[in-house]
Amino acid sequence: MVQITTIKLDKVDRKILTELDRNCRIPTTKLSKIVKKSRQAVEYRINQLVKKGIITSFNAAFNPHKMGYKIYKIYLKLRNILEEKKKLFKYLKTSGSVYWMGECSGTWDLIFGVFAKTDSDFMDFKNDMLSKFSNIILKEEGGFLVEVKQYYKMYFTDEIIPPTKFAGELVASDLDELDYEILGSVVNDARIPISELAKKVNSTQTIVRGKLKKLEEKEIIIQYRIGVDLSKLGLELYKTIIRVDKFTKEDERRIIEYLSNIPNIQYFIINIWQLEPELVVHNYHEYYKIMEELKKEFPYVIRSADAVLMITDEWTPGFKNILKLKK
Repeated sequence: MVQITTIKLDKVDRKILTELDRNCRIPTTKLSKIVKKSRQAVEYRINQLVKKGIITSFNAAFNPHKMGYKIYKIYLKLRNILEEKKKLFKYLKTSGSVYWMGECSGTWDLIFGVFAKTDSDFMDFKNDMLSKFSNIILKEEGGFLVEVKQYYKMYFTDEIIPPTKFAGELVASDLDELDYEILGSVVNDARIPISELAKKVNSTQTIVRGKLKKLEEKEIIIQYRIGVDLSKLGLELYKTIIRVDKFTKEDERRIIEYLSNIPNIQYFIINIWQLEPELVVHNYHEYYKIMEELKKEFPYVIRSADAVLMITDEWTPGFKNILKLKK
């Protein structure tokens, strides 16, 4: 018999997780006032959430389009040859261009995101990958992101919070070396104190604080958030790949408004060819119910909706490597 264990969270833990996902740089003293617990109690709870593996990371989310990079997606159907798949995964993780990848079950076996400054750079990467791994790639598809709505982890408290967004307009980067060093430091260590960050980048607290503020104002840094291991909480992540019959500006407004009021929503991605809502649920039945309601609400927009269960959801070193590419 397979033993399934999940960690139970109380209301205070859920509120702490929600607030940390809104801004994981929030001072503990401020967070303690919000959850009505002592600073020591809040610090203990955060440490326990990390120790138990529920909080997996403290991240600074940034918008590559504001740094001169486009975001591309590749979808692969693979032969189930374990050793060859391992080689492919290693290739992607060490490429320096892949910033996220997820194994999945359903229409596709692997989906990953790529940073590139030009379409030509992306084509070179794609063609090199396809030629090296043609023996296990059965089917491939690609596209680039037009806009992404990034939602806070509303499923912890069911509190509806407006999303942040990234992608959008492509802006030439005017960042200096210190900007890149700061971004490289906070991307996977977003709760680092200003004093430690200043020492790490060999600068002063005043300069570093000012740099962070400008990066936020330019919408390069869009959110300080947490990573969560959903499996520890008995939750699953489904990505839906929606093909549309039509998608006017009014359709876009209505479907975003509808999805934004579902606490399960994690991302809503507008790809050049399709829409991709991501939902956090307890099981497939819950996911199916949400999607059926969505299809009833937009019968003349949604042509088809293919589901993939995300088995892994991994930020790769490429997410940090972009911060070294100061060209």
